[in-house]
Amino acid sequence: MPFPDEWRRVEVVDHRAGWAAEFDRLAAALRVALGARAVAVEHVGSTAVPGLPAKDCIDVQVRVRGVAEAVDVPLMTSIGFRCRPEPWNRTEVSGGVRCGKLVFAPPVGARTCNVHVRETDGPNARFALLFRDYLRADADARRAWGVFKRRLSATVPDLLEYGHIKAPATEVLMGAAERWAAATGWRPPA
Repeated sequence: MPFPDEWRRVEVVDHRAGWAAEFDRLAAALRVALGARAVAVEHVGSTAVPGLPAKDCIDVQVRVRGVAEAVDVPLMTSIGFRCRPEPWNRTEVSGGVRCGKLVFAPPVGARTCNVHVRETDGPNARFALLFRDYLRADADARRAWGVFKRRLSATVPDLLEYGHIKAPATEVLMGAAERWAAATGWRPPA
């Protein structure tokens, strides 16, 4: 759920080349704050896929050796990030496995983003990377996913409802992504 300062209507926009540079700035700040705790800081989600329409919200994945709320929350709050309190921002099911995670909102007034802290070898971290890499590689899937998201945002502008409708469609997309991964030998980056 968005914090009160984040409430806005869902709007899917054309891909913006500047999203990559905005991610780079966010990643640099996160690397400084998290130090060696961050195994990897990665641009994930739709804004990480050139040519894919997306909400103007940068998704960042920070892979750590083990999610530890007592360690991760103070590190992130030291640079103004706010831990999202909802249960679905603390755990998620990926590949039938329940995975711990933490999701952080940006500091008040900062660039819209979500920072997902996940275990480096967790299936949920793999899921985020496979989603990104599959849509980067498959132009037809990318085009169809963009059309779906635009139509959905035009008819369902509420973020929570948008997410509930998009979730099962994402599972269908990821079935195709898994077949692509098997056919190409795709593996998450080390």
